[in-house]
Amino acid sequence: MSSVHVVAAGQAHAHKRIGPGLALASLGAIAFSGKAIIVKLAYRYGVDAVTLIMLRMLFALPLFALMAWWAGRGKPALTRRDWMGVAGLGFSGYYLSSFLDFAGLAYVTASLERLILYLNPTLVLLFGWILWRRRITRWQAAGMSVSYAGVLLVFGHELQLGQSAAAAWGTLLIFLSAVSYAVYLVASGEFVKRLGSLRLVGLATSVACVLCIVQFLLLRPVETAFLVAPAVIWLSVLNAIVCTALPVLAVMMAIERIGPAMAAQTGMIGPMSTILMGVLILGEPFTAWIAAGTVLVIAGIFVFTRTGR
Repeated sequence: MSSVHVVAAGQAHAHKRIGPGLALASLGAIAFSGKAIIVKLAYRYGVDAVTLIMLRMLFALPLFALMAWWAGRGKPALTRRDWMGVAGLGFSGYYLSSFLDFAGLAYVTASLERLILYLNPTLVLLFGWILWRRRITRWQAAGMSVSYAGVLLVFGHELQLGQSAAAAWGTLLIFLSAVSYAVYLVASGEFVKRLGSLRLVGLATSVACVLCIVQFLLLRPVETAFLVAPAVIWLSVLNAIVCTALPVLAVMMAIERIGPAMAAQTGMIGPMSTILMGVLILGEPFTAWIAAGTVLVIAGIFVFTRTGR
């Protein structure tokens, strides 16, 4: 076979991988963004955040335990240090961040929630600068400024829609959720290398599931677990499968095919899909302010990630 045919065959193979990879990354972004929509729908039935996150994690636990077992087949057993790391990462990255997110969604729209969480890469960079004095370039600083300006624009719009104190409290909770998840990302590097990404995610999320269940048992009577409206149960099952486990697998498979950079860029459809579902399903308002804020956030993150390579 000539070199021309080899190159052509290689390009054809690459294109075959790019198509499914982009589809998987898009599926993961859209499915994950649906979490906020499901939570907002469940709140309409009078359920509280402690019960709602317990139900989500209860139904997700078998899926993540199976994921951890599958990824750990034939691998060395975890050491005590590994288990301590997994416990800490599960607490920060999936228990605390998820609980703060669920609690914040009781006060703000799904659109603002998704835009705040989308600032996560900037928080990781800030932690790198604080802890290890890693340099922040002028383009990265500019991208961060544009993104935060977009969030402030949408936040200002939220203040006009309802009570200022409630909107401010919800925004703070969700921002702290993003901070908690950024801590997980910064601290997980060593353990990803040791355990592998899929095994670590399965183990850490399993820890978070157990913590959410224990939290419910400590704060609520156990008999109230399934006294919620039937719709809340089904929404929690949907949240656990479609918006929790499925996105993790889809994004992992996408990264294998197209790499983390392209997968991250594809993830930019997440905020837009949340806003669209919020308008169509929840009846949330869509104004020029929200559109402008979304454009600023996405443009800022695009500049930030492109110049950070």
